[in-house]
Amino acid sequence: MVTVTPPWNYTLQLPRDPRSPGIGRATVRTVLAARGFAEAIPAAELVASELLTNAHQHTEGPYALRILRLGGPGRVRVAVWDTDPRVPPGFGAGGALDAVPPVDGECGRGLHLVRACADALGVSVLRELGASKGGKLLWAECQWGDLE
Repeated sequence: MVTVTPPWNYTLQLPRDPRSPGIGRATVRTVLAARGFAEAIPAAELVASELLTNAHQHTEGPYALRILRLGGPGRVRVAVWDTDPRVPPGFGAGGALDAVPPVDGECGRGLHLVRACADALGVSVLRELGASKGGKLLWAECQWGDLE
């Protein structure tokens, strides 16, 4: 009898601290390894690293990491929420990225890497309603072999 792994999610609230992106990467590795999704770790970890680092460098408030196991074979979504509603240029479907940065450049490659590792990207701009803090949620989906 074939069983289907139900969707699940894991959320980690992170303080505005330079160590937080590293904690997020370790969390991705730990959660996916514990769930038996080792094949997803390299791409999901890189996506989390880039999105968390951008949240730390370009926003002023706290941020959060969310890992979702999606339905269907071998699909996971890595999402990062932060308090700034501005969407990075080129993020999401159809968005154009700036030219590839120079080889000796120290920044500017993050979203290129996310796009290279992800099978789908998206963004939700959140309005402040009641207990909501607004901001945005950037996400990327990674898919790997049929593990069902």
